[in-house]
Amino acid sequence: MIRLTRLNNQSFIVNCDLIKFVEQSPDTLITLTSGEKIVVRENAEQVLQRVISFRRSVLVGISSSDDKSAASKFSASHPESGKEEPQK
Repeated sequence: MIRLTRLNNQSFIVNCDLIKFVEQSPDTLITLTSGEKIVVRENAEQVLQRVISFRRSVLVGISSSDDKSAASKFSASHPESGKEEPQK
């Protein structure tokens, strides 16, 4: 999710997974997968950087030690993951 600004300075948050196109001429027009169009104050490059930043934060979260611990617990309890659950 990224925070953007409408032309009337109203801030809103959009799910960046739903962005289909970002066009700039001269206003920035975002087209969502639903077909809805949103005009925002940020330029296309700023929108792109916010999407990249959001996706990086998700990937960093996946690789954190807490998530590794959760992943190892999942692997131990799901034999199809390649690891058998330890015998008690």
